[in-house]
Amino acid sequence: MTPFDLAQRYIGIKELPGGKDNPLIQWWLSLCGFSTDSPDEVPWCSAFVNGIAWELRLPRSKSAAARSWITVGVPIPIHEARPGNDIVILKRGEGDQPGPEVLAAPGHVGFFAGLYGPRVYVLGGNQGDAVTIAPYPVERILGIRRLA
Repeated sequence: MTPFDLAQRYIGIKELPGGKDNPLIQWWLSLCGFSTDSPDEVPWCSAFVNGIAWELRLPRSKSAAARSWITVGVPIPIHEARPGNDIVILKRGEGDQPGPEVLAAPGHVGFFAGLYGPRVYVLGGNQGDAVTIAPYPVERILGIRRLA
């Protein structure tokens, strides 16, 4: 089973409304050093990827920072990326953002789901407060890493 295969099983998992918190998201966050009672509103895209990697005994960043994944696995060019073992690290936010050499900056991370024209599709957590597949502009890619 690949990380992408496992991650697909979680599509639809989402934050709970009001004062409730999704215990699965809290568990993913705990893999990054958060307490198990952390609110599910904490940014959790990296925690989701850490959870999938943990379940498959793959290398993981152990950090809730999306850009921490720039140092995990093996870098690959976009034309070699495939759904399966590849993750995508993206810039997050408007305006100029630093490049991949700056780990302490906003980012987003998820599993590579495909490339269609000017968009990269990402299977990730905390996309609209849920695990979904969503498109992002290719220009936002900081790196693609192969976990296995």
